This record gives sequence, structure tokens and C-alpha cells, in this order.
Amino acid sequence: MSNFTKSQISRRGAIQGAAALAAVGALSAFPAFGQANKRIVLSTWGGDYAKLLTKHISMPVLAPKGWEVINDEAQVAQRKTKTFAEKRLPKGTSDVQALTATDVAELAEVDVLEKLDLSKIKNAINIIKTFSIADSPYFSPHIYSGKVVLYNPKMIDPPPTGIADLWNPKNAGKVGVVDIQHVYTTMAAALVGGGKTGDFDKAKKMLLELKKLKPRIYPSNEALAQALMTEEVGLCIMWKARAVQWQNAGANILTVAPKEGLITYVSGFTIPKNAPNKEGAYAFLDAALEPSVQEGFAADLGYNPVVGNAKVAPDLKKRIGFTPDEEKLLVNPDLEFLATRAAELKDFWDKQFKGA
Repeated sequence: MSNFTKSQISRRGAIQGAAALAAVGALSAFPAFGQANKRIVLSTWGGDYAKLLTKHISMPVLAPKGWEVINDEAQVAQRKTKTFAEKRLPKGTSDVQALTATDVAELAEVDVLEKLDLSKIKNAINIIKTFSIADSPYFSPHIYSGKVVLYNPKMIDPPPTGIADLWNPKNAGKVGVVDIQHVYTTMAAALVGGGKTGDFDKAKKMLLELKKLKPRIYPSNEALAQALMTEEVGLCIMWKARAVQWQNAGANILTVAPKEGLITYVSGFTIPKNAPNKEGAYAFLDAALEPSVQEGFAADLGYNPVVGNAKVAPDLKKRIGFTPDEEKLLVNPDLEFLATRAAELKDFWDKQFKGA
């Protein structure tokens, strides 16, 4: 990965400094967990995901082996900042961090993550090649989906064939964009511009072209879902897993695998370098790759397994997965780009794409 510029280091230093006292002050929240031989502190998102981690991993797989998993729930930004701040400590407060693949690059760049030892993750041998730990040695994948084009057939005719249909003047005023997914929307714009996911200059040009068509910008995935339900918008890009959830809720939407490429969304796990219980951390990463766990998340959350030995019912696989031809369109995010230019991307998005 590339080195940070001085300005990026300064920004990160400011973040770490601002958080250090709060983070260190919070260390007493879980002082004994990492020290306890069979306790694993899992730092994760809350909500349904945390409940499913308990349902499918902690209780059925790890508890019978004597492991106790403690969920420490918070949003990613807060958890990343805390991990930065704990870097100088011999022992941190978490054993495992639940993150997306795009979150990992920044943490790996500042050397706070363990380079994973594949010999300690027996199930890693079954990981699909697209998500190989060898290609991303700090990150063990868990589940994945792809960024599809989602549309209301009553509002959008003819049906879209790719992401570029968001730029079709015929669809002006019908397009929805999610603010918190600015990273993925920027990468999608780069693909439309004929580049790769990290071609920021091409992405900026295409986003400014999209801006002229006045897309509706929503603060969250949930807000976009509501807009689709009420037919305020009829065209967007979204994870196929989300589309399935919204179809289940009654939204009149269909999905298309975009010809430009299916940008992957992968969530998974990392181990901080100063994790108190690395044995437990590796036990958790291995358990997350068990076929039963992968199958449970497919059924309950609509995300695809990252291991080839998980069995998903054909009707469910058809809804949440991708055909062999569609799988050839899978594109992983440019993690080096995100590690070094994320702040620049966000600044452009807020000031030029969203701004007046």
C-alpha cells in the first residue's frame, strides 16, 4: 500500500489525539474479558447483524467448545477511532473487529491489524478465490453481496442494463442516491466512466454529469427504501441483499447485474495486533466460515456465503446470488485508493456533488 501524505497523517493524528483520552478512559469497560482464557470480545455493529452473530456463531459453534463471546457494539467510525487510539497500548480492548473490506485498508495502513495466520483458520481453505485471505491478509471474509441496479418496472422503461442508466436523461428525477454509500457510488461512477474502481478522476467527471440530472439524495438505505415504496424514485444502485429484503417488504422492484461490473460488498473480521486473546480471535474467525454459519446468514440476512462448501437452497440462491455469468462481473473495491484518498473523496462528494 502507498504511504500517507503529510496532510493525511496530520488528519489521522488529530483524530487519534481527539479520541485518545476517551478511548483510554473506556479501557476499563472490558478489562477482564481479554484476560479471561475462554472469553472473546467481539467489536461489531449492533442490530440484526449482532443478533445473528450470536444466533449462528457464538451460541451453536463456540459456546459448546467453552468460548464465551462478548459483543461490544458501536458504529464503525467510533470503533476505528478507538482502535487507532489503542495502538500504543500493549493490550487493546477487543479480540475481533467486525468490518467491511473497505474499512480494513485504512487500519492496515497504520499497522494496527494482525497479519492473519492461515494455519490457524482451518476453514479458510474453502473460501471462494474472489475473497481469498491471501489477497487481503488482514481480513477474513464472512458474507458478501454485489451492487446491482435496482428499478421499478412501472417507472423505468425500457429496463436498465447497467449503472449507466442512472445517467440517462430519460430517467432524470427518478434516480435515488444514498449519502452514506458515497464511497460505493463514487466507485460505480468510475466504472461508468470506463475506469476501474479507483479511477477517481473519471469518477468525479461522471458524478458531476449525474448531478446535472438532479438525483434525489437520501441519508440512509432505509430512507431510500421508503422512497422506493412510495415511488418517489424508481432507479438506484444497491446491494442485492437489500433488494431482496425490500422485495420481501412489498416494494415493486427488480434487479439487474450491471454490465459495467458488480462491485462487491464483503463484511468480515480482523484481529487487532494487540488483541488480548488471539487464540479466541482465531477460533471466532474459523467458526464464522463454518458451512452452517454461512447457510444461516444466507437464509436470515440475504447475503451470500464466501465458502464453496456451504449449501443454499436453489430458490434462495436464485434470489440472493448470482449466475455463473454474473459472477464473472464481480469487481472488488480498490482498497489502496480508499486507504489513501478517502478524505479527498468525501470532501469532493460533500462540496461538489452534493453542494449547490
